[in-house]
Amino acid sequence: MKLTKDRIVDAGMAVFAEVGYQNLSMRQVAERLDAHAGSLYYHVRGKDELLALMADRVCRRAYDTGTEALAALPAAATWQDRLAAQATALRLSIKQHPGGAQLLAESPGMLSTGALSLMERLLRTLLDAGLPAEHCGIAADTLLSHVTGFVLQEQNQPTTRPAVTAELYADLCERFPLVMGDLIPRIGQDEKFARSLHLLCAAFASLS
Repeated sequence: MKLTKDRIVDAGMAVFAEVGYQNLSMRQVAERLDAHAGSLYYHVRGKDELLALMADRVCRRAYDTGTEALAALPAAATWQDRLAAQATALRLSIKQHPGGAQLLAESPGMLSTGALSLMERLLRTLLDAGLPAEHCGIAADTLLSHVTGFVLQEQNQPTTRPAVTAELYADLCERFPLVMGDLIPRIGQDEKFARSLHLLCAAFASLS
């Protein structure tokens, strides 16, 4: 099959999912494609450009998902609804890619036009909401950082919990009653994310 930039990005995403950011190499990508590493450089100049292309793909797909989410909102939707729709779509989109949150976090340094599109729309939403321009950049960065960090935690959840004896559990409950006790409700990830967006929007609204 003909070697193309899209196929190289496909292979890069697959290798990235297996070995992570630091261990990704052009040689591994070439092996995935059953090609010589040198032949990749006719299409992609090196690992940095490949990572930039991968980040751009994740961001562009996230942008498209956000566009669909915004289109589904009712005409009377508030700016908070529009902001939440974009953040929720972004979370769901990058969760589909192992390592997607890390790629998104790295994207500003890679000058990803996909990431710039995400930021541009968030800034426009905040400006249209009446948020002062001097606060919009920080608010958008805070929202993106929250989504990225939230997904990183989700993607790094351990598959098994550490074994805890009854004695240790009792000790932990005594030392950390708020963390271990029943006062603070335990909620699912989706509800936690929705509530966190509500808190951020409330904070943003206080600046207008």
